Amino acid sequence: MATSVRGRSEPRNALGRRGEELAAAHLRRNAGMRLLARNWRCAAGEIDIVARAAGVLVIAEVKTRTSLRFGSPLEAVTPEKRRRLRRLARLWAIQNGAGEARARIDTVAVLVPPHGPCLIKHQPGVA
Repeated sequence: MATSVRGRSEPRNALGRRGEELAAAHLRRNAGMRLLARNWRCAAGEIDIVARAAGVLVIAEVKTRTSLRFGSPLEAVTPEKRRRLRRLARLWAIQNGAGEARARIDTVAVLVPPHGPCLIKHQPGVA
C-alpha cells in the first residue's frame, strides 16, 4: 500500500522511516535529547527511539501520518501500546545496564501533508 507524500507515492514503511528521522532530529535539536538507540527490537516488541534527557531515560513512540483523516497520530498510541512501551523500557534498561534508571514514555506525532510543511508535536510523559 502506498501513501502520497509531497506529490509522490511512498510506501508506508518509508513514510514511517521518514517520520522517525524527523522526530529524532526534533528531539535532538528542540528537546536537547541525546539519542541512545533507534528501532530497538526484542521478542516483546520494538522501541522507535531511546534517548536521555536530564538524566531520564526517554522511550519515544513515533506516529507518522499524511493527514488527520483518521484522527491525530497521537490517538494511535492506545493504553495497551503504552503498557507495552513501559515493559520494553524496562527490558531495554536491563539489557543496556541502565537498571533502575528513571524512565518516561513520550510520543512524537509527525504530520507529513501532501502540500506544505511537516508538523511535529512532541508529547512528553504519556505513560
